[in-house]
Amino acid sequence: MPYRDLQHFIEVLEQKGLLKRIKAEVSQDLEIAEITDRTTKKGGPALLFENVRGQSMPVAINLFGTNERMALALEIETLEKLPERLGSILALAMNPPTGGFLEKIKTLPKLMEMASFMPKSVSGGMCKDVILKGDQVDLEKLPILKCWPEDGGRFITYPLVFTYDPETGKRNVGTYRMQVYDKRTTGMHFHWHKDGARHLRKSKEPLQVAVAIGCDPAMCFAATLPLPPDVDECLFAGLIRQEGTRLTKCETLDIDVPANSEIILEGTVDPTERRREGPFGDHTGYYSLEDDFPVFHVKTVTHRAKPVYHTTIVGPPPQEDGFIGYAIERLMHPLMKMQIPELVDYHMPMEGVFHNLMIVSIEKRLPGHDRKVMKTIWG
Repeated sequence: MPYRDLQHFIEVLEQKGLLKRIKAEVSQDLEIAEITDRTTKKGGPALLFENVRGQSMPVAINLFGTNERMALALEIETLEKLPERLGSILALAMNPPTGGFLEKIKTLPKLMEMASFMPKSVSGGMCKDVILKGDQVDLEKLPILKCWPEDGGRFITYPLVFTYDPETGKRNVGTYRMQVYDKRTTGMHFHWHKDGARHLRKSKEPLQVAVAIGCDPAMCFAATLPLPPDVDECLFAGLIRQEGTRLTKCETLDIDVPANSEIILEGTVDPTERRREGPFGDHTGYYSLEDDFPVFHVKTVTHRAKPVYHTTIVGPPPQEDGFIGYAIERLMHPLMKMQIPELVDYHMPMEGVFHNLMIVSIEKRLPGHDRKVMKTIWG
């Protein structure tokens, strides 16, 4: 049965003995991150910090911090079976049929399966139990973490950022860290090559942006996938959970967001505005340096009646993102094989922070074949 929301997944983790509740008082500045870092590196459980100093919301972290929990989140036995369930659908979504009539007919069953899990519009949702606007908005009331001593401030590290292409109207959901500057302003770490940045460059006025914090596991995973612009993350989340994503309209934006979210931030990003962001403790064990990035102005905050703040740590492996990365690696294997038929398997180990190193096995057929594969991967 699909997870109703993030808190349903937390309940299942606890029932299976995979989550630990921390009732002692802790600080959102460094302490939660230090405890979680130690726990993750020992292969420990998901954590729910119930007593964050000066805050009313509990903090959920390390929910996906083992292969077992990642598989549970995606409702499969093991991550190795992920390609069997979703690989062919992902390949079809990223490479639609272009051949003759017969070839297109063969894909109809998969296309019909995809259509049955399209996002669904609903009125309202628990993410709107509480609505705060204008002067009521105060990001300091969220237990946003400072993870490393030299970080430039507190960062939202698992936001699902919703934007629309100003020209085509196509939606994108990505994860971009957000440094908190004050009660109603954050950074928006749009990388130049990412879809969010592309939407911002196209916009001739402040870009509407909605941020969901604390979605069900399928939506959290879909937002991290390297999907092309034509593949909707909300649709893919529906394929993962075998149930369409329920979306509701924002209070002040023309943007649809998951109705089962814990927290929604609504606001705008001005394409002409930049502000200093960082430093930020990163995957490699070094700090990303300060640089100028777009600024997110929060106009409205909505959340469920008793929300849980969902977050993660970015830092030297093993960390939670490494297990998410391994799930992505397994999912993308059939697509890689379509592009490189001689590929036997590949692995992106945590020691390479899962995107700086790839080990590839191929069926070598001719001299220099390994170089051909290497250049294809680099391309």
